[in-house]
Amino acid sequence: MTKLTHTLLAAAALASLGACAHKPKQLPPPPVDSTADANTPAPSNGPVDGAIVPGSDADFRRSVTSNTVLFGLDQTDIDPAARAILDSQASWLQRFPQVRATIEGHADERGTREYNLGLGDRRANAAKNYLVAKGIDPSRLTTISYGKERPVALGSDESSWAQNRRAVTVVLN
Repeated sequence: MTKLTHTLLAAAALASLGACAHKPKQLPPPPVDSTADANTPAPSNGPVDGAIVPGSDADFRRSVTSNTVLFGLDQTDIDPAARAILDSQASWLQRFPQVRATIEGHADERGTREYNLGLGDRRANAAKNYLVAKGIDPSRLTTISYGKERPVALGSDESSWAQNRRAVTVVLN
């Protein structure tokens, strides 16, 4: 009787675990801009036959000083180095007025999750506001904060933390 009980309990446990399994949600594709000017080069998702397509994220990363702006500890201000980077991004975005971008805000591992999400949001918005001040239509730019959840450098030292305090511009295709 004990063996049967154990077998039934094990089967019930496995069945309940199977019920908890779920497929990850699949996001819909980004909206298609049907208002693009016929004279403006159309963006593409990436290289075609090894070539970088104008207006793509690969073209953006190749053409700008950097897609990443770094910040000081607990800072959201745009310093001269960040201005130079954002100026090059604004120039590229002006050449491709149909292209949309997301600015991701990040923080280092120190601080609470909630604090770092807020800090990442302020950093992303600081970069967005600078680009808008340079003439980029705000409807083309979205922001998202990842806080400390997506570090670029794994380490618990000042060098790693400095690389993780950032705003990253990603071109959407």
